[in-house]
Amino acid sequence: MNYKTILLEISERIALITFNRPDKLNAVNLEVISELENIINELENNSEVGVLILTGAGEKSFVAGSDISALATFTPDQAKEYSLIGNRVLSKIQNYTKPVIAAVNGFALGSGCEIALACHIRLASDNAKFGQPEVNLGLIPGHGGTQRLARVVGIGKAFELILTGGNIDANEALRIGLVNKVVPQSDLKNFAFELAKTILAKSPVAIGIAIKAINANLEKPLSDGLHFEAELFKECFATEDFVEGTKAFLEKRKPNFKGK
Repeated sequence: MNYKTILLEISERIALITFNRPDKLNAVNLEVISELENIINELENNSEVGVLILTGAGEKSFVAGSDISALATFTPDQAKEYSLIGNRVLSKIQNYTKPVIAAVNGFALGSGCEIALACHIRLASDNAKFGQPEVNLGLIPGHGGTQRLARVVGIGKAFELILTGGNIDANEALRIGLVNKVVPQSDLKNFAFELAKTILAKSPVAIGIAIKAINANLEKPLSDGLHFEAELFKECFATEDFVEGTKAFLEKRKPNFKGK
């Protein structure tokens, strides 16, 4: 399927999803959000894809936020619908059974920061900038920023970023735990692919279950989360990948996972 605002390339079981509105610094609107949802729905059951990487076209911006010219035309009800649609799509990313890596190659502001927050792993180029500047427009984050940011960086830092509307650079994002790694702009895509290949060498079943278990920490009390983890741990023992993984370890060879 061809998309107008997003590029999709699949190679070596890695799907590279590129926000492609460089003239708008890859700012998102309803069309972009809808195409993103269609792509992740399309890839979910595609056995030829094991990891997704999200990035932006060009070297200036991952996603510079929502398209303000579109926001300015919304009625309050349309704004709520836009928020709900975005939240639905980003929740799908957060709960995706395949790992999703954000390769943040510049500005990740507003909705761009929120898209990155929904991904499982965040990598940043050394020129990346992060922020939730919505208060500068008389708004609040509308695609999960008020919820996910505090879970990632802590409530105090989330208050600071959201209430001041200021930006932080890649090194500060690394220091507060917003990103996992900072690399030179020229190395970002290759680094993301190498990380994806490392993950692809593991059991797809275990990876999917691990994502489910980690996400339970965000939604359940600790006691419930621990019980849920135990149930999922039990589930792993019923898989062929577990048998192969332990057998390969004992035989001192590389495992041949089948995703079953």
